[in-house]
Amino acid sequence: MFYHFIRVVARFVVWVINGHLHVYHQDRIPEGNYILAAPHRTWWEPILFALAASPKEFMFMAKIELFKNPLLRFILKHAHAFAVDRKHPGPSALKIPIKGLKKGNYSLIIFPSGTRHSAELKGGTLAIAKLSGAPIVPVVYQGPITFGGLLKRQPLDVCFGKPMQIDRKMRLSHENEALFDQQLQTAWDQIDQEHNPAFRYIPK
Repeated sequence: MFYHFIRVVARFVVWVINGHLHVYHQDRIPEGNYILAAPHRTWWEPILFALAASPKEFMFMAKIELFKNPLLRFILKHAHAFAVDRKHPGPSALKIPIKGLKKGNYSLIIFPSGTRHSAELKGGTLAIAKLSGAPIVPVVYQGPITFGGLLKRQPLDVCFGKPMQIDRKMRLSHENEALFDQQLQTAWDQIDQEHNPAFRYIPK
């Protein structure tokens, strides 16, 4: 209930600040639960992705520091966020999303790089996909990456790619993680080229 309320509020705020969100290739989203995997370009991407794939409800990882504020902790927990210690992730970083995906409650939004300023992908996405059986849907955001650009009502574009199914018999080796990272990066590059080849992400 709270998630639905927050989603309505978020959609209204996006409309007031910037205008309409433009969503492309939503028909590529599979039935059932899935993992939205994206390169991390702005802090408002999780909101836009959740709106773009509505009415599906999502869970997502949030750094544990955000849960220290009581009000923010209440909002995050009721928006299906779960805390992850980035320095010492622990087994819950895998168990919580796998359980959510397998039970059929929520899909997952994840940023494999873990940070907006890192190009290094992490192996967690592959492990979650393998153990849950959920397909990975690559998705990219093209639009302003500063709040100033957002206020100037520059276009907000969310573009979905084709689902990727991970073989559950695949070994979680460094070699396979590296291969998966390359495949995911290629998928993001293809979506960027397909939608707007002129778009360039420059970290701020």
